[in-house]
This record gives sequence, structure tokens and C-alpha cells, in this order.
Amino acid sequence: MGSGKSSVGWRLARRLNMPFFDSDKEVERAAGCSVVEIYERWGERAFREAEQKVRRLLKGPAHVLSTGDGSFIEPALRQLILKQTISIWLKADLQTLHQRVTNRRTRPQLVEGNSWDILRELAEERYPIYGQANLCVESQEEAHERTADRLIRVLTAYQRDGSF
Repeated sequence: MGSGKSSVGWRLARRLNMPFFDSDKEVERAAGCSVVEIYERWGERAFREAEQKVRRLLKGPAHVLSTGDGSFIEPALRQLILKQTISIWLKADLQTLHQRVTNRRTRPQLVEGNSWDILRELAEERYPIYGQANLCVESQEEAHERTADRLIRVLTAYQRDGSF
């Protein structure tokens, strides 16, 4: 959350001339309400269950997909992503994440409690798992176009190495 997955992913898809999908938006569309409302009405567990339906978004022609921050955590879905896609971790340091998400009411996990502590705990838990992604690109405090530029360079090098 806050790494720029949606913003950078959309820019990457546009540059690659591919469709872009955001799993959170797909969950919202299916539920008929926002992620925040899903959390309020049915809780985090219901959202996580809906998020796992990202499997259907892995099918079809090549595209860019921004998965929710919890999708890659679930072992079976992570293995499917690693097997069928090129996974990219947009890695941001804790300070950058905190600046991006503080005071946004669209982050239900951060509504109650100390957002810094919550982000730190999530990073400690998830960064080792996210580290299993095929590629890692730093998401810094810069224009998302620049991050997309770095992603293109990393993907080009990955392709040249014969990795896909």
C-alpha cells in the first residue's frame, strides 16, 4: 500500500500498449462499493477473500495487473503469479510509504492505530515475501513516470537475459 502500484502500473501499461487492470478496482466493481466500505460492512476477511479472485485476472492476453498488497502474500496465489507472470515488487522505504498514505481515508488498515507502527509491522512481515518477486524496482519519492522509466529498463534487461 502506497508503493505506487496503480499509478505506475497504469503508466507502464500505457507505455507498453497493453491493457491495465487494478485488482482493488475489480473487487470494488464486483462488490458495488469501495474497499473502505467492504471493510466497514463485511470486514478485512471478506475483502481478502474477494482479492483472491485475482486468479481470473491472470488469464487472457498480456496485460499489466496491479494486485492488492495482500495478493502476493497468499502462498497458492503467489506460486500462480510466479509461474504465469513476470512479477514486479515496487519497493518503497517506510518513510515514503508513510508520507503517501498518511491521512488518506482510503486505507482501511490504517484507520485505527498508529499508521507508522502498522506500516512497519506489515513491512517486517511482507517484505521477505515480496522479495520473491521476479523483479524489484525502487519506488522513490519522484514522479511516477520516472519509476515507469526504470521499470521499462529493468524489463528490457530481463528480456535480454532470456528470462521471458
